[in-house]
Amino acid sequence: MPRRIMFVQLKTDYDTDRGPSWIGWVGFSRTWKTAYFQGRTLRRGTGLGLPDANFYDVETGEDFWISGPKRDRSDTRYGPEGPTVEKDAADAYRAFLQGAPLPGREDG
Repeated sequence: MPRRIMFVQLKTDYDTDRGPSWIGWVGFSRTWKTAYFQGRTLRRGTGLGLPDANFYDVETGEDFWISGPKRDRSDTRYGPEGPTVEKDAADAYRAFLQGAPLPGREDG
């Protein structure tokens, strides 16, 4: 299963970009239509409840935004604080911020 360090933000019940967010490892299915994060199974969706969500939790229906992290740390546009960086992703994320490619994305 491909794994990538990603930016993940909960969108349900929060104003634009104000939900809790994380930088962490996300596993993806072979088709990249299902993501696995923090014990959740997230499916890529269209027509979700929120226009800025691209995945939903198959158990709870909560909407999420998943994307690659940004070096300038502008992942949350309006959020009061930045994402929580998960311990197991911290070293690779720090290296990325200093210019290294993200694991699994060395070629782009």
